[in-house]
Amino acid sequence: MKKLLRFVFSLILVFFIGFFLAGGTNALRPGTLERIHELALPAPSAQREAPREISPSGAGETQDPNLWDRVQRFLFLRQAIERRLPRAGYVKIDAVPDSFRQAIVAVEDNRFYSHHGFDPESIMRAALVNLQYGKIEEGASTITQQLVKNLFLSHERSFGRKAEELVLALDVEARYSKDEILELYLNTIYFGSGYYGLYDASIGYFGKKPADLALPEATMLAGLPNAPSLYSPYENFLMAKKRQFIVLDAMVRNGYISKTIAEDAKIAPIYLAH
Repeated sequence: MKKLLRFVFSLILVFFIGFFLAGGTNALRPGTLERIHELALPAPSAQREAPREISPSGAGETQDPNLWDRVQRFLFLRQAIERRLPRAGYVKIDAVPDSFRQAIVAVEDNRFYSHHGFDPESIMRAALVNLQYGKIEEGASTITQQLVKNLFLSHERSFGRKAEELVLALDVEARYSKDEILELYLNTIYFGSGYYGLYDASIGYFGKKPADLALPEATMLAGLPNAPSLYSPYENFLMAKKRQFIVLDAMVRNGYISKTIAEDAKIAPIYLAH
């Protein structure tokens, strides 16, 4: 399967390099096929907040890569990712409790372990829902797509950016295991209130290392990346609790926990660090 993914990725990469060199980006501008564009891509209200781009120093940076930068990124993906990982507070996947891993997968991408970077089933479902309502009601980004978007891409709503996201996601899936991808995601995602990465969020919200998170805390934290400022318990604890309920219900639907355990977690007290 890895060889097949690499072959497919190579074909796509060759196509897009030729496409960009031939000036094909003119056809990918946001004004092209505007109506389809609006239905195919998430509306601003449905998009996640744009996190900073993580650099080795831990400071945010704004980049507008040229064609050669993009080609280098594809060819040397591991090095490009390493340069953007945080130096301090990096959490290995083995130090992440099962409850948190299950919670984030259940609520963010429940087919994470079965797709290869993008989820055609979710895309089709979202497209049908969006066409039915005539507006954006549902998105379909996988954890892998969210990872490459947070690391490398702007939140511009264009087919060109979406195509680059897809190619990068396929490349990541070909080079990393699922656990490695999840580890990268958890260390780079924004959790609100200025916390980037699982370690800072766990310490910042609960005063605990990730390995010490109980189920109620893990599920509240897993609900934050969807809309960090809206669901941050420091900003709106009631909204954070409502989102926690959604996460727990998703875990029940996906068979990770029983309904009884979920109901107990919903009423368990949560103590914030400050």
